[in-house]
Amino acid sequence: MVSALLRRLFPGAAPAIPAEAWSATVHRLPWVAALDASRAARLARLAATFLHRKTITPVGDLQLADDDRIALAALCCLPLLEFGEEGLHGWSQLIVYPDAFRVNRSHVDAAGVMHEWEDELIGEAWDSGPLVLSWADVQADIAEPDAGFCVAVHEMVHKLDALDGVVDGTPPLPRAWQSAWAREFQAAYDALVERVDAGADVDIDAYAAEAPEEFFAVCSEYHFSAPAVLRAALPTVAAHLERFYGRSPFA
Repeated sequence: MVSALLRRLFPGAAPAIPAEAWSATVHRLPWVAALDASRAARLARLAATFLHRKTITPVGDLQLADDDRIALAALCCLPLLEFGEEGLHGWSQLIVYPDAFRVNRSHVDAAGVMHEWEDELIGEAWDSGPLVLSWADVQADIAEPDAGFCVAVHEMVHKLDALDGVVDGTPPLPRAWQSAWAREFQAAYDALVERVDAGADVDIDAYAAEAPEEFFAVCSEYHFSAPAVLRAALPTVAAHLERFYGRSPFA
């Protein structure tokens, strides 16, 4: 496979993705095709680094061609266009399921009672472990790139969030910016939770009201796939994300 081959051939620095293969990725992924030449070249370098550092492991009968792996790397690196390859720190594997997957959950409540249940997920990011994606949902995002969803971006944002040791909806930032971000994101999140709890209509996916870290991840999906919706619904959040990620490909 391409990532294993690149690591064997180039054990130090990441080699460039071959031009023909990268051109196919540009045509396949609308987000990449919409980037200007400079940012597309930056994304190509980041994707090459991703392929060099990460093991991509398909589950079950899923087969991923080299072009599929390059596309996955490019999608995962979209949130790193301004942050850089430091965003790849702390984990080594991307696991890809053919479709949504089930995980067992447990929680002990305040009374000491253990609750167990099963969740069906399309993506997951472990704090210091692998990133997990549903291939069917990645393909669905590619088919509707402006619908407000991108599971690869969502899960990579959780990885960025975890870099400072706390998954709380605030990535590592300079101190003054981090303070403003935390304050203004919390205010926007609290307002969204209030509207969702009241049964009011909201303009972004209500899953953003689950927790501050989900708010950050969902809003990031909108930055890349429906920036006008995000800007109209949450202008302060949209401004922070544009500063953090750079201009949306679909702006």
